[in-house]
Amino acid sequence: MSEATPLAPSTPPSTLLLLVRHGQTPTTGAVLPGRAAGLHLSDRGRVQAERVAERLAGLPVDAIYSSPLERARETAEPAAACTGLDVHLHTGLTECDFGEWTGAALAEIARLPEWQSVQHTPSAFTFPGGESFRQMQARIVGALEELRTAHAGGVVACFSHADPIKAAVSHALGTHLDLFQRIVVSPGSVSVISYVEGQSPAVLTVNSTLDPLSGLRAL
Repeated sequence: MSEATPLAPSTPPSTLLLLVRHGQTPTTGAVLPGRAAGLHLSDRGRVQAERVAERLAGLPVDAIYSSPLERARETAEPAAACTGLDVHLHTGLTECDFGEWTGAALAEIARLPEWQSVQHTPSAFTFPGGESFRQMQARIVGALEELRTAHAGGVVACFSHADPIKAAVSHALGTHLDLFQRIVVSPGSVSVISYVEGQSPAVLTVNSTLDPLSGLRAL
């Protein structure tokens, strides 16, 4: 009588969180918009939003969440239309509160001595009248933990902003917050974090703008 072949241990299901930066706006790269209302996507930004929706084709997206700000919601809309899902707003995905710097031209604030702290020691910096980078990171990490728990084993598209996404990726990588500015997150890009219960998170891709995302579920 032959011995039974032992069963291979089952692989715990992964939860994929797709972190999508909103598309380009008329002020991208020139102004620090923060949470100011009324900033919408540019024509190029709308094209980028459509491209994100196309790239999601074939990926079983379970839910779509967005920062409450218009530019993020507008980026999420094509994906919602293609998947038939509603866009749920989540304040944890919103932009950093830049306080008194909201709406400032980047060329101007880059001349301030505080800008060196923003770039090199962000963990010690708080925007005047606004949020610290540590608070921002704790907020976005907490939001993602909530969403991955609510959709365990699923795929969730999260539409957010550059700095929160960079902070979330940095945390998933186990990288100190002071190094998070080395991460590039372009308009309309997708960064993906995989979570498996009992394991450290795995960063599958960062700043992806080209390839279809359907193959991610097989990783």
